[in-house]
Amino acid sequence: MSGYYQSILQGALLTVGVSLAALVVAIFLGLAGAAAKLSGRRALVWLATAYTTLVRGVPELVLMLLIFYGGTIGLNHLLEALGSRRSVDINPFAAGVLTIGFIYGAYMTETFRGAILAIPRGQMEAAWAFGMGRVRTFVRITAPQMVRYAIPGFTNNWLVLIKATALVSLIGLHEMTYLAKQASAATREPFTFFLFAAALFLIYTTVSLWALRWVNRRFSLGVKRLTH
Repeated sequence: MSGYYQSILQGALLTVGVSLAALVVAIFLGLAGAAAKLSGRRALVWLATAYTTLVRGVPELVLMLLIFYGGTIGLNHLLEALGSRRSVDINPFAAGVLTIGFIYGAYMTETFRGAILAIPRGQMEAAWAFGMGRVRTFVRITAPQMVRYAIPGFTNNWLVLIKATALVSLIGLHEMTYLAKQASAATREPFTFFLFAAALFLIYTTVSLWALRWVNRRFSLGVKRLTH
């Protein structure tokens, strides 16, 4: 039995890797989407709105299977049309990371957009008046304040993203949900191994909450002093 537990623990490391890599993708897409929605350019606004509306309206499982299986078929058809005899198989880890990151990038877009809108625009206009470029203004003025406003929504998105990593077990990635299912099938003790996997998820989310609460306190220090 101990061998199964060790295997699930190793799968837990893969789960951490998938969720962190997907988070990077989601943050990048979220910032890009928020910038597009706030740009005032009709084409960018329409594109970002279509992205967030479509992604949030389609179940995660459907998108996961669509990208993994549909993406493989589409790439192979493209190669065949180009005259190549090679075939491509999408790596389950890459498919899981990109799909989860793509999905939660839509949620992060709204989180970051709301956080940026909460910052008085006069601060950015003052920075521009002093000759600061848009990138420097974002790094020095907007981003530090945006973190404080975005943390509550970011926390919720991150916790749901962690749990969504269980979906990658359906495309054959040997993370802890997949290995817990294998162990339960081999021993006929599903309750024991799925409970163990649930406990690992709970530990992961609890540690994440502690870390994000520390970040929230760190970026709210000045605000707290002003309220006393």
